[in-house]
Amino acid sequence: MNDDLIETNETEEIEDIKETGDIGNTEEDTGDTEDDYLAGYEEETRRRVDREARRKSMQKAKQRQLLFRKYWAFILIAILVCVTLIIVAVSGLIKHKADAARADAETVEALVVPIEDADTEEEAGDSKEAENGDDSGDRTSDEDLYIDSEYGPFKELYSEEKDAFFEGYEVVEGEQVAVPSEEDVRSTYSVLIDADEGTIIEAKGADQKIYPASMTKIMTILVAAEHVTNLDDTFLIDLSITDYAYSNDCSAVGFALGETVTVRDLMYGTILPSGADAAVALAEYVAGSEDRFVEMMNDKLEELGLSDTAHFTNCIGIYDDENYCTITDMAMILKAAVENDLARQILNAHKYTTSRTTEHPDGIEISNWFLRRIEDKETGGEVMCAKTGFVAESGSCAASYQLSDSGKHYICVTADAWSSWRCIYDHVALYSEYAK
Repeated sequence: MNDDLIETNETEEIEDIKETGDIGNTEEDTGDTEDDYLAGYEEETRRRVDREARRKSMQKAKQRQLLFRKYWAFILIAILVCVTLIIVAVSGLIKHKADAARADAETVEALVVPIEDADTEEEAGDSKEAENGDDSGDRTSDEDLYIDSEYGPFKELYSEEKDAFFEGYEVVEGEQVAVPSEEDVRSTYSVLIDADEGTIIEAKGADQKIYPASMTKIMTILVAAEHVTNLDDTFLIDLSITDYAYSNDCSAVGFALGETVTVRDLMYGTILPSGADAAVALAEYVAGSEDRFVEMMNDKLEELGLSDTAHFTNCIGIYDDENYCTITDMAMILKAAVENDLARQILNAHKYTTSRTTEHPDGIEISNWFLRRIEDKETGGEVMCAKTGFVAESGSCAASYQLSDSGKHYICVTADAWSSWRCIYDHVALYSEYAK
């Protein structure tokens, strides 16, 4: 504003001089003309404007200096805090990478068998084979399964229930096959079989192709149970196991990378929480690879006489157009599993806690939620074994085995319900209505 005032006053003064010709006595004293005076006056004005601009610039600089002196401590603290945070972040990243590298190294070290130990084990294996007259060296060979007992290696688990079952795995329709109403049984597919007589009591789409989802694991546990002889044997969970469950978005027990678990843990983990990590590990333990284990599953289907309408491509139940069966097939697979004492015990368990390990000091508690949820329902008996499953192509499905109050045995399988609870209610309806 001062600049405008100065400029205005100077302009007015110059105009007055031009109009009146009054330039004082300067011209008389110096002999300068009017133009010279005006030029000098304008030069002096410019010098005054320049001085004023420099003064303001100096004032602003001084203000900045004052502000810096006032707040320099806060600025320095902020810089120090930022530097500290950067150092901490970088240190944490370096530590994380170091820990990851150390963990990988420990895992690799655990996986590698020292040469001397390997030689010792091989010699011991050769010695044992020589003693037994067996040159195969295969722990899953049929010759090793049922030694010294007509009941197999787990004779303490023997159940007399199976003695009442009909022989074979081919069922026939009863005199009257019921078809439940849509209001009572909402699942699209359902079948109820009298396991003592081998007759179909109720059926709805029982011979149509479905994708069995995790009911597939009934066959997984059956095949494993036929080949496992030591439940306390151990298996190391490696990256391929954990990645398989994660990449396929499967349910899992929650075993950690590098964790050593027992075969018993794998058996229960396959059924109770439907753990893909346990199922794949069990397959690798029994057969060396999942592909080889799946071949064994299909061999079992052929043995049961179900290979014309059933086929498996994985041991978990991940959707595949070639992983299929009918619900009647699944009922017969469950019958075979119940007839195996070890598989029956696994399918009968309501809860289980895995072995204590470094990674899980208290173990992992797992549950068969179908059995826990149906146990207080009125079914006319006790549901002894069960396995559920879900894929979008077949909805929620379940297979269960019941011992009725009258002492009879029934197997029920349903598929394509909208929820796991709907499966339970459909099984309750079928047992309570048709099982005697």
